[in-house]
Amino acid sequence: MASRIPAAWRVRAGKSTNTGGLNFHHVTKSTLALARWTPTSPSASASSRSTTTSTPAIAAWPPRLRLGSSGTVLPARSLFQRQQHQQRRSFARTTPRHGSDDHHHCPPNENPSILYKMLEAAATSFASILVLGAGFSIAAYVYHKTYKHIVLQKMANAFEPGDPVLDLAAIGKNIPLSKTAAATHWIARPEQDIVDDIVAGKEIGHYHLFIGDKGTGKSSMLLEAMRKIDGDGVAMFEAHADLEIFRIRLGKALDYEFHEDYIGSYFSERGPRDTTALLDIERALNKLEKVALKRRAKIGRPLVVIINQMHLIRDDEDGKDLIELLQQKAEQWAASNLVTMVFNSDDYWVYERLKQLATRMEVLSITDLPKNLATAALRNYRHRYFGEDLSDQTLEQIYDRVGGRLNFLNRVAKSNDILATCDEIKQVEKTWFLNQCWILGEEMDDDVMDQQKWAAAAVVLATALVDKEARMEAEGSSTYDPVVGHILPSYALHEAQQIMTRSDFVRALDRLNLFSITKNAQVRASSVPMHLAFREIVAQPGFREHLQATIDRIAAIESLGRTRELVAKDLVLGGHYEIRRSEKGKGVDIKLVMPEPEDEGEEKDD
Repeated sequence: MASRIPAAWRVRAGKSTNTGGLNFHHVTKSTLALARWTPTSPSASASSRSTTTSTPAIAAWPPRLRLGSSGTVLPARSLFQRQQHQQRRSFARTTPRHGSDDHHHCPPNENPSILYKMLEAAATSFASILVLGAGFSIAAYVYHKTYKHIVLQKMANAFEPGDPVLDLAAIGKNIPLSKTAAATHWIARPEQDIVDDIVAGKEIGHYHLFIGDKGTGKSSMLLEAMRKIDGDGVAMFEAHADLEIFRIRLGKALDYEFHEDYIGSYFSERGPRDTTALLDIERALNKLEKVALKRRAKIGRPLVVIINQMHLIRDDEDGKDLIELLQQKAEQWAASNLVTMVFNSDDYWVYERLKQLATRMEVLSITDLPKNLATAALRNYRHRYFGEDLSDQTLEQIYDRVGGRLNFLNRVAKSNDILATCDEIKQVEKTWFLNQCWILGEEMDDDVMDQQKWAAAAVVLATALVDKEARMEAEGSSTYDPVVGHILPSYALHEAQQIMTRSDFVRALDRLNLFSITKNAQVRASSVPMHLAFREIVAQPGFREHLQATIDRIAAIESLGRTRELVAKDLVLGGHYEIRRSEKGKGVDIKLVMPEPEDEGEEKDD
């Protein structure tokens, strides 16, 4: 055996390693190694250590080598791997697993049970879900709180000075934003000081309704008051008949998105927007209340919310619910001095609706300008922009034809031919009335009777106003004041309904701007040009006969509708009817009596 071992296989001096009873002697040929099994006794270990630490020497020879089945020497690397594997198995049998009892560890030669794997997978999954759920919950909570804070902050910014919504509204009304330009452009009305105090938040404890005819300057006064304070603490928007559009305009004025950009709605079974527009408006007003509470503690004056053109809301159930909601908030906020609501309307029916529940409402009626203010404003405008000085006679003629209505004066002031423009305005008003309310006379078809009832009632009321003006002049009552101007004849609302013989027509005529119902429930023509149109219509030759023929035709058609025709065919056979009042006194009893037939035998004898 010794002769078969190459001489180059020598042990390196000082390179032997003793590990757990195994001596591994590194040889110098390539990376192969021969392993020699030595006893694990302390004496053997000591002798081995003494041998390896002594001076360089050749290891004991011949080494004990394990032979394979064919008698060849096994490679040292394979022998080393087998010995190391046996040692690991021995160590696994004698050493318990870390963190568990000896009787609970899994045997090394057996696979873990299915229950053990299930428990281990469940614990891992539960821990992962718990960490993810906790992280997601914290992130969602932080997002929710941050979103609510941003919503309130955006709504508070809507009431800061320089709101672009208010600037656009002012530009739309042709009101200059600079104070110097407004001093020469603006017509100071007597009600302007009151409006300034309301918009500035100085008038507290009430909410307000501005009512007046179209074109009297209600919106312009509000925008002028907002310009003076640069829109600080004020929000304004236009009403609309559709509640969805009303909701959007309210959200734009308050800078409120109605949770449309809220990510949490994707994870809810029913999102915040899956509801009606009226509930969205309620949510927006609740947010506004929170902002008003913070602002009141900081500034000390209420916010102002202006809803313009309230008459555009439909007079139906949805419109009434919306007005009731707005009025409830206005009453509550006026009592606590949080928000001052201002409603602006052209029609009387809004006042009637608000009057039912009003306890803190103040009504401000906006009428035409008096004569002295209207003529002075017209003279200043023509002098500044046209370099023309109008005479008093010309100004008198202008006022006699168009009155003190601001939109009419604005058209006249910018016209090159002033008197022709005045006549054109009157003709437009007359045409509007005739197109809506002209009567068709005696030849009227019965199919248009319902519309003609409405038209005849309007013409009858217009005729009554013209007749009342004639009576006032005959009795010495003045219909024109040198300072105030025109004093238009009017009837109380209940008297107008009696004249028209209908109670439901007059409010519809008010919506069409044919007649006007004032705050004191007085019915008159909607404007001076409209009243002049009434005069011309009534003064037409044969007008009253044409009106009476129309009324008679309507009565005849209604009479035909109430008449029932009975055809008694039995009377031709010689019978007759006996009509008696019933014994109970309700209705009549009708009995047919026929003549008795003659005997057939007597006829044959004859």
